[in-house]
Amino acid sequence: IQNPLNFVNNFSEVSNELMAEMKTELAAGNMELATEIADDITSNLEKINHHGKRAGDIVKGMLQHSRTSSGLKELTDINALCDEYLRLSYHGLRAKDKSFNAKFETDFDSSLPKINVIPQDIGRVILNLINNAFYAVNERLRQAQPHSRYDSLVKVSTKKLGDEIEIRVQDNGSGIPDAIKEKIFQPFFTTKPTGQGTGLGLSLAYDIVTKGHGGGLRVETKEGNGTTFTIVLPL
Repeated sequence: IQNPLNFVNNFSEVSNELMAEMKTELAAGNMELATEIADDITSNLEKINHHGKRAGDIVKGMLQHSRTSSGLKELTDINALCDEYLRLSYHGLRAKDKSFNAKFETDFDSSLPKINVIPQDIGRVILNLINNAFYAVNERLRQAQPHSRYDSLVKVSTKKLGDEIEIRVQDNGSGIPDAIKEKIFQPFFTTKPTGQGTGLGLSLAYDIVTKGHGGGLRVETKEGNGTTFTIVLPL
């Protein structure tokens, strides 16, 4: 949180100095120079707003990370939960960015029984993983050559395996480099640009699945070939 606050403080100090300069130029009748300084101040205020929001997001994430869920476990249809959050993610991203588009498909095990989970918490985990998957394929699409044949795809599937169930979120994005694969569940670690991620999503997801539900969360990835996150929950 210190990084965005440092930006806020620095841009605030610079803006104060610019205000003094602008008053001097206005008093001297130098309207053109005063206007240029005003533009610089406006730019600084936009940066202060951006980094202030980022600090707010980090604090919100920290509170979520430290908060013990007050939700109660209840019998939940995992297939329906996955389908709901897949569509919520897709349409939410489309609402933010009209140019966003990605193919998605589902493969739900119809024999899956309802299981006892806190639906809001597991839903948050599923949403985070799907958002990350859509982000990965969208980034690969942005970086693709104009005439490449890359077709983005996010797949969400479920399967009953003995006394456990698996939820898989797969993407055919660029994958995660080996050098950072071991760090992705650490708090505050993110590969996204400043302002697009706090680095708390996967860390929080891991805690919800492992500590809150006695399950597991693992990742399989190969750079250039996409990523699969697998949630394992006991029946």
